[in-house]
Amino acid sequence: MKARHPLRGFGAGVLLAWGVLFVAAAQAAPGIDAVTVTNNPAGGQSYTVSLQILVLMTALSLLPSLLLGMTSFTRIMVVLAILRQALGTGQTPSNQVLLGISLFLTLFTMLPVFEQVHDQAYQPYIQEKITPEQAVERAGVPFRQFMLRQTRETDLEMFVRVSGKTIDTPEETPFSLLIPAFMISELKTAFQIGFLLFLPFLIIDLVVATVLMSMGMMMLSPMVISLPFKLMLFVLVDGWSLVVETLAASFYVT
Repeated sequence: MKARHPLRGFGAGVLLAWGVLFVAAAQAAPGIDAVTVTNNPAGGQSYTVSLQILVLMTALSLLPSLLLGMTSFTRIMVVLAILRQALGTGQTPSNQVLLGISLFLTLFTMLPVFEQVHDQAYQPYIQEKITPEQAVERAGVPFRQFMLRQTRETDLEMFVRVSGKTIDTPEETPFSLLIPAFMISELKTAFQIGFLLFLPFLIIDLVVATVLMSMGMMMLSPMVISLPFKLMLFVLVDGWSLVVETLAASFYVT
């Protein structure tokens, strides 16, 4: 007969005790309405604070996806990752450093959009001049304008064609079509910028590899020799400032 471990009985007892306390507290606590709808004089409807908090917590869980799909974060992060690969420095700068740079550059490039959202949606909402639905609708206008400026017409037309919908003007494009088209355009732009960044470092690698082969040094890795030259070139031309300036300026070109 196998002996039972004493911790198993203790764990089961603790779970049972917590279950009893939870049921007792639930029976003793007064009931809270999940949804309470109140009609406004203007004909709209407002909901209970508990439901608004639930919606807010759900929106916070979707915040990383919104950051990737509706801001400049994707382009910046992909370009910096390609730049690190072109330099051949492995994990230097680390992913945390690239993520921090990307977040602050995203904040810098998206600041005009955030200011419009603050002035047109957030301030009227906290002053109780508009309803939550109107605040969300107003907040979506600056983001829509930003994404439309950065989205290629061919990508947008492709998603509209696949969805089978008919859209008269680009401003009428729903976010369900605009967000994926915007992300595809951002990836294309990021790869184009990354290709231009890769070319000078690729030339250095080819020159170093050719010199080593002509000298008969087959066993020596060209990466070991080319890495200092690539770092020296990148520092001499002030590469980080050029890359950051190019990324920031690319979002202001219509």
